[in-house]
Amino acid sequence: MSIEQASDLIRETLVLTLIISAPLLVIGLVVGLIISLLQAVTQIQEQTLTFVPKIVAMVVAAILVMPWLTALLMDYAARMFGGGMLP
Repeated sequence: MSIEQASDLIRETLVLTLIISAPLLVIGLVVGLIISLLQAVTQIQEQTLTFVPKIVAMVVAAILVMPWLTALLMDYAARMFGGGMLP
């Protein structure tokens, strides 16, 4: 394996990792911002109030995007083990 192939492999792996983690992180960010705005408006400053809605939203998002994420990972694994090279 040459240096170019190794760097392409690392780049593809990091991009796939970002694509896989992005939906859940964005959902957590959006729900956190909404809860923070509601806390600021109502002046409820309970720190534990944000955890339950964020966890529920992220679990629901994980269930909804799991088929898409699984397809991405299976395609990546098939390219890695089948052809031995990434495009």
